[in-house]
Formats: sequence, C-alpha cells, structure tokens
Amino acid sequence: MGFFSRLFRIKEQDPDNQDTTWAMEDNGSELVLDAEYAATLMTEIDIDAAIASHEGWRLQLQDMVNRRSDEVMRPERICHDDRCDLGRWLYGTGRLRLGHYPAFGMLVARHKYFHQQAAEVVTLFQAGEQQKAVQLLNSSCRHASNQVLLLLKELKRGLGR
Repeated sequence: MGFFSRLFRIKEQDPDNQDTTWAMEDNGSELVLDAEYAATLMTEIDIDAAIASHEGWRLQLQDMVNRRSDEVMRPERICHDDRCDLGRWLYGTGRLRLGHYPAFGMLVARHKYFHQQAAEVVTLFQAGEQQKAVQLLNSSCRHASNQVLLLLKELKRGLGR
C-alpha cells in the first residue's frame, strides 16, 4: 500500500475493537475522508493535469540541458513554488483542506525543493556549466521530481480515482 494510500483511506470503526476505533484528532498522521469530501477535493484540483504539467517541466529542463530547445528560462521565476498551478493549489485550497496532515507537508516540501533545484539547473546551464547542470538535473532535481509525482499519484489513488 502506498504512502498516501495509507493516509487517504476511509477507516471502518468497530466499537468493540480498541485498535480500529478512534477519532481523527487521536491520530494526526491519518486522514479520514468520506467519499463526498474526497469528491470535493477532486473537483478542486485536477491531479492528472498537475502530474502532466510537472512532467512537462522536467522534459523542458531535459531539452534545455541537451540543447534541444531555444526557450529562455528564468531561474528567478522558476524558484517560486507557488506560481505554477500545483503550487497555487498547495498554498491555497490544498493547504486549507489537507495542510494539517504530515503527508501534505511532505508534498509541499518536495515540490518546493524541485523548484529550487530546477532554478539551479537553469542557472548553471545559463552560466555555461552544462555538465554541472546535467548532473544536478539527473540527481537531486530528478529525485525531487519523482517524489512529487509519486506523492501526487498516491494522493489521487487515495482519493479513489
């Protein structure tokens, strides 16, 4: 079972078993969502679009470092994790709905780290340090990106879609 799936699942309560009965405030690391609330969350963010957009950014960076694109990227803008669609949701509605859960904080942190690493890749590339840019893209930037994608996919699965 995936990370978010463990957090985003509906728990059955059995009044005769102390292990399965609990209130949400008794276990801050678990998220109890009823089907209606999960459906509401799914209307507030298109997780498939967020995944596609994030994958698109990664491909743009790859094209840049491999000199397959003439697009001029601006690291001073890329470093801001609250300006893309996912970032606006994470710092807006997402934070309001899910911000008190530790897993949500991890998603925000990994998304922010990806933006920082992506900006550094662009900075290195534009400074003529292509090899360093490639190394950074293929190491910590790719790792952060993969974590964001994994967490988004787990969030989607946990919400029942």
